Amino acid sequence: MSPDPIPDQPAVPTPLDHTPPEAGPATGIKLLAEAAGTFLLVFGSIGAALFAADFGTSDAGTSLGIGFVGVALAFGLTIVAAAYTWGPISGGHFNPAVTLGLAAAGRFPWRDAPGYIVAQIVGGAVGTSLLVLIGMFGPDGWLTQRQDAGFASNGFGAQSPGGFGLGAAITAEIVFTGIFVLVILGVTHATRGTPFAGLVIGLTLTLIHLASIPIDNTSVNPARSIATAIYGGGDALVQLWVFLVFPIVGALIAGFAHKALFDSRNAA
Repeated sequence: MSPDPIPDQPAVPTPLDHTPPEAGPATGIKLLAEAAGTFLLVFGSIGAALFAADFGTSDAGTSLGIGFVGVALAFGLTIVAAAYTWGPISGGHFNPAVTLGLAAAGRFPWRDAPGYIVAQIVGGAVGTSLLVLIGMFGPDGWLTQRQDAGFASNGFGAQSPGGFGLGAAITAEIVFTGIFVLVILGVTHATRGTPFAGLVIGLTLTLIHLASIPIDNTSVNPARSIATAIYGGGDALVQLWVFLVFPIVGALIAGFAHKALFDSRNAA
């Protein structure tokens, strides 16, 4: 009588198994995810700023708008939603400054940065374009009034919500963007990160907006600034350079600093 056959056993990889890992999402899908996430961020948060921030007052004199706090929450909530929806596909940057900060930290290939940045700018521009489309069917004069007021664009001096000057805008954009990138690098670290990274990042963005909306309407994201400036009129376009250059400066400083201080051999 022959012995019972040994049942089939699942293949167990060995340390010498060099089978290539399953390929990740294609580059085009990653770019689409970046565009989609940036679209959601801009459409949701700038929509909240334009439609709901100042909705007049009730007969009792109570404000009916969501104000700065509501707009800050809108930025945080949209980034949480985008991070958990499309983050697993593309990494969830949704911000040119974040992309460049991650590259400076050695977390993202420099060669892939231009494609991500273009996708983010396109996604943001689609977001504000759809807001304009909605506004075209709004009350008489609504769209013109919002565009004359800057269309929630970033600005300093006369364009600052609190009247803050150029120096304040430069400092705020460098420091707050640097903080934002440092938080992202910390909570997404391969060994020290957290599964709640998307929530932490969204809450951090909310905090940044709570602190800095009165200074310059808070950029920390060049794609968001471009998206609003293209409909915000001449003043917004003239001042746009500040919100392209200095968020990137802050992100690069944070990326290089994090790599040197927290991802070095001594920090491992």
